[in-house]
Amino acid sequence: MSVRLTPAAADRVKQYLHSRGKGEGLRFGVKANGCSGYSYIVNYADDIKPEDHIFESNGVKVIVDAGSLDIVDGTEIDFVKTGLNESFQFNNPKTKDTCGCGESFSV
Repeated sequence: MSVRLTPAAADRVKQYLHSRGKGEGLRFGVKANGCSGYSYIVNYADDIKPEDHIFESNGVKVIVDAGSLDIVDGTEIDFVKTGLNESFQFNNPKTKDTCGCGESFSV
């Protein structure tokens, strides 16, 4: 099982954690939402719970809750800047379909 960050995503997380002055890494998971089933949750983690799974990628901890692990296993997280917009993007090999607005997906 794994979740990976591209170098660009890892750099963004490192910069943000440094500017915050605290944090364990990037918390990544899913929640039931939207017309296709799931949406991604991305936050900065200030703690690690006993049931969390930790993946080290490009010098950053990616922390995944047990309930999300089967859905996000194999996902690569990238950070992309396009003009004035910037965002994390997710390449999840388990995604079968996405909704029209791009906010949710199914596996």
